[in-house]
Amino acid sequence: MIIIIAEKPAAAERIAMALGEPEKKEEGGAHYFQVGNKVVIPAVGHLFGLKQATSGSYYPVFEVEWAPTFEINKRNEYARKYLENLKKFADVAEDIYIATDYDVEGSVIGYNILRFVFNREKAKRMKFSTLTKEELLHAFQNPIELNKGMIKAGLTRHTLDWYYGINLSRALTHSIKKVGKVFSVLSIGRVQGPMLYFLVRREREIRAFKPRPFWQVILKFRLKGKEFEALYREKQIWEEKRADEVVRSCEGKKGVVKDVKKRVVKKNPPAPFDLTSLQTEAYNLFGYSPKRTLDIAQSLYTQAYISYPRTSSQKLPKQLDLRGILKKLSAQKEFKELCQEILKGEVEPHEGKKKDPAHPAIHPTGEVPKKLTGPEKKIYELIVRRFLSCFMEPAKRESISLTVDINGNEFLTSGSRTLKEGWMRAYKPFLKLQEVEFPEVKIGEEIEVKELEKLEKETQPPQRYTQGSIIKEMEKKNLGTKATRAQILQTLYDRGYIVNKSIQVTELGMTLVEALEKYCPTILSEELTREFERKMEEVMQEKIPMEKVLEEARAVLREILKEFKENEEKIGKILDDALMRTREEERTLGKCPKCGGNLKIIYTKKGRFVGCSNYPKCKNMYPIPRVGVIKKTEKTCEKCGTPIIYVFRKGKRPFKMCLDPNCETKSGWGKKQ
Repeated sequence: MIIIIAEKPAAAERIAMALGEPEKKEEGGAHYFQVGNKVVIPAVGHLFGLKQATSGSYYPVFEVEWAPTFEINKRNEYARKYLENLKKFADVAEDIYIATDYDVEGSVIGYNILRFVFNREKAKRMKFSTLTKEELLHAFQNPIELNKGMIKAGLTRHTLDWYYGINLSRALTHSIKKVGKVFSVLSIGRVQGPMLYFLVRREREIRAFKPRPFWQVILKFRLKGKEFEALYREKQIWEEKRADEVVRSCEGKKGVVKDVKKRVVKKNPPAPFDLTSLQTEAYNLFGYSPKRTLDIAQSLYTQAYISYPRTSSQKLPKQLDLRGILKKLSAQKEFKELCQEILKGEVEPHEGKKKDPAHPAIHPTGEVPKKLTGPEKKIYELIVRRFLSCFMEPAKRESISLTVDINGNEFLTSGSRTLKEGWMRAYKPFLKLQEVEFPEVKIGEEIEVKELEKLEKETQPPQRYTQGSIIKEMEKKNLGTKATRAQILQTLYDRGYIVNKSIQVTELGMTLVEALEKYCPTILSEELTREFERKMEEVMQEKIPMEKVLEEARAVLREILKEFKENEEKIGKILDDALMRTREEERTLGKCPKCGGNLKIIYTKKGRFVGCSNYPKCKNMYPIPRVGVIKKTEKTCEKCGTPIIYVFRKGKRPFKMCLDPNCETKSGWGKKQ
């Protein structure tokens, strides 16, 4: 019997359908698909994980072993039935095909099932980048050998992350326990530490920034019936009296065009998406977090509408049958005209520099989507239009700079317009282009001065990173991988170290870094993290053995943890104080409308309510929902003046409410519509 191991149930079904007419069978709550003598069996991601091989919560700890995920964490109980499903075929398997995602994680998932369930080291490997019938059938008929380098790199990464995660988490938690005021489990990972440190440095720059006032002079003028604005040549005038002098010097004087510069710029098509550029673009256009974009792209991949999203490639190799994909896409009316135009000429894509040996750039398969959600439609159209753009001609834009002179004072304005759309025609829904057309004008031509305006402004602090820009920065710094960066960022949010879309480091995040910076700076080292990333790449290329990298990691961690233990109490004191401040901050929801005190969440044996910090002088109090997480919004109700809060309840949509149960905004609550 031929056994084919898929990464997830949806992928298993697609593989089975590509091989013939499958019979779906179910036992014990998990299913598999049979096609003649072939059985396609799904996993649900990782069925095996790492756990401590010894007992006790000491550190450092490096004794580690692989075990079923449901034994490590009760929340993974759902994986048990899938593992039992695979075990049924352990004795009847003749040939085994690994058909998990062709990447580091997929390789580890497949290899662990192979050795722990089937007790084998060898199998055939299906390699594919889309879940289309044609590609899956080709992958089955032309299997390759297991990629040992990819497997070893994955095993190395898992072990390294376990070493760092468990040891640093225990060290931080022990330090807090030693002080004993507040109990909390804190943790920091191998990549999370340097990433948080990077964000803290930006936060410090912002906090240390002292704004400096400056002035600008704006000229509003009319030229051949159209109105324009120009800025005085000195964009930042540091003394107000100097700005006043400019305004006085121009008042009542004529303005003439002193200079006109025109420049035609050729804009090449963009490269096709790799994961990082897709995440960045989706954040800029739709505000989607990197994790959300990856989840949506993964869903589109599983439905066979796009290629594998976890790629760093910006290449579209010819073996993809690009012409065939374009013909399929032309069946969708919104892309028909563009596809037909592209197919008339040479189908040669504009590509980027980045390569990925495992997968091509993200591209549509040509399959016509059915029943996409709103977010899926947006990401799908974005990928398709980016793909089509790659085959189109460069665009041409004309930029015009105009210099206006008033009594020796120069004012500058500029604009640009599109001369030839080229690839921009395909990507137009996602472009934010300003079209500013100046009338034909000659040097020496007079303009009509409408108004001179003096503006006072302040210099601005460095910009905060957004969820889109930080992912790009992580890639530049080689922190994490294309597949892990979104989750690392999400983990920093989940642990309360950062907040907001425009990323702000919390007091807890700042204090954690300050403590580590003072007593264990190696944990925050970007260079060390990059070095281990480089070595894992060498493991993948089979240049160095896995054990050498792990031994080096153990040596580094022993030094870090020795240093940590020597300063355990000092670190614990710093973190304990930060946790107390954080909890106090979380409990405070806003100001009391009656006395100006702080409204806080008060916990009792019977439940919780909101009371005033000035009790017993002020006995103002409000009920709040018994279950769910309460978070402040920093806003107050326009009707009753009480703070507005967020209520998050498991399995339900979060909602906003003010604290006053008698507020008129709640008049319709509980009534049937």
